[in-house]
Amino acid sequence: MPSTRTHAPRGALVFDMRQLGRQAGSALTQTRTVPAPGDLRLELIGVPVGTDVALEVRFEAVSEGVLATGTAIAPLAGECARCLAPVSSSVTVGFQELYLYAEGRHDRHDKHDRHDKHDRHEKHDEQDEQDAEELYYLDGDLLDLEPAFRDAVVLALPMSPLCREDCPGLCAECGVPLADAGPGHQHEAAADPRWAALRQLGSTEDDNHQDRRAGAIDLQEG
Repeated sequence: MPSTRTHAPRGALVFDMRQLGRQAGSALTQTRTVPAPGDLRLELIGVPVGTDVALEVRFEAVSEGVLATGTAIAPLAGECARCLAPVSSSVTVGFQELYLYAEGRHDRHDKHDRHDKHDRHEKHDEQDEQDAEELYYLDGDLLDLEPAFRDAVVLALPMSPLCREDCPGLCAECGVPLADAGPGHQHEAAADPRWAALRQLGSTEDDNHQDRRAGAIDLQEG
């Protein structure tokens, strides 16, 4: 039996489709400002929980369910991938998802079971299994938009956010932000330890040479 995505209603991102009805071709557009749900983030940046997200969604009734097409604008907060300075911006995403009527779930499962009896030993196509896992269904007249909204926002987040496009990053020696340190920031080259013994030997030879020279002068004077 193919697995399906089902989600319990979660409030702000749940829409009542009774006004839309089931007449194919009917449409309904709704706008909302909703609080951002949790876990909308990557390692360095994300949407702060509870912040206002502007949402506009067009719902269209089709024969098998409701087609939801939406746009969302969400605030972002995080840190620069180069210098770790705070970063704040926003992201605009678009998404489209088909939500099937709940009764269609049983029809699909029955067809799958009948097919499975005749082809029990056939290998299932991996892509078909993946597609089955991505199905969404209405919960009666309720449509939970959060899964589609969440997927769209997370996929749009930058992997390496920057405080500015030409951010020079941090100094590899002292860790200071190079943008604050200025173009003249530099460090003396560290001495190569491989030359330390040679310099010490040269210093010893110079001391010996000076001692021999002093001895020669004493002999001449004597």
